[in-house]
Amino acid sequence: MLDLARLRALHAVSVHGSVAAAAAALGYTPSAVSQQITKLERETRTTLLERRGRGVALTEEARHLAATAQELLAIVERAETTLEERRGRPSGRLTVAAFASAARGLLPAVLADLARRHPALDVRLSEVDPHLSVDLVARGVTDLAVAHDWDIAPLPAPEGVEQALIGEDRCDLLVPEDHPFARWDLVRREDLGGQRWICQPPGRVCHDWLMRTLRTAGYEPEVVHTAEENHTIVALVAAGLGVSVIPRLGTGGLPPGVVAVPVEPAPVRRLYALWRTGAARRPAITETVCTLRSHWPPAPDGTPG
Repeated sequence: MLDLARLRALHAVSVHGSVAAAAAALGYTPSAVSQQITKLERETRTTLLERRGRGVALTEEARHLAATAQELLAIVERAETTLEERRGRPSGRLTVAAFASAARGLLPAVLADLARRHPALDVRLSEVDPHLSVDLVARGVTDLAVAHDWDIAPLPAPEGVEQALIGEDRCDLLVPEDHPFARWDLVRREDLGGQRWICQPPGRVCHDWLMRTLRTAGYEPEVVHTAEENHTIVALVAAGLGVSVIPRLGTGGLPPGVVAVPVEPAPVRRLYALWRTGAARRPAITETVCTLRSHWPPAPDGTPG
């Protein structure tokens, strides 16, 4: 009899590409995942992982077994959904993946609310890139994802995955307090030329939006600093090193020396909750989605707005 926990570990390695990443997704240590795989190799009398440089790769037999594991995990999910539905209350473990600013600015209040009202529900959060998280839901690695899209980068929901809108996150222009725009009531897109810009690196949606918007308005953006984290961008603006356009969820409380000015027309990104169709009846899913909506928009300190 194959052990389901060991199959789950193998499936996670196949999805995430490494033992360390699988361990992070499952909430285990890399050593624990390796032990599960070793025991599964003994049970099946099959080599499942091969060393490749500093990492590992699945053997052909492991890939076939991981595909079977995905089918078994889907069956287990349906059984758990039926039991939870019959109990009529959220319970069991629910894994949630969220992008960085949602994990920081929205999820803490949501998770605390769920823990207070539903003590039988065990929610586990992982911070994941929004476009990767959708695939994790589709593959059955994560129960629910909080992701976002922009008008220039729609969020595709693959077959078998449902989604619900949580809310719209408007973007503001952040400027140093001594910048001329700091005294404006709003800034139009055609006024944005000639600025020194701070933004995320090329390939990120915020960067692509800035390039497209300013070029459409007839300006070639001068990007002087790039940073992955919004808090780093805000700190650079506070130091007087440039201006930036950032979604409100990504800024939190602004530090002294930074002023947020509305942009017209405002850039907007939409936040979605996504889950597998097979789990749509699960009370944990429906209650978590409702709680996400009830906490939108969040206040700068992360409490409900």
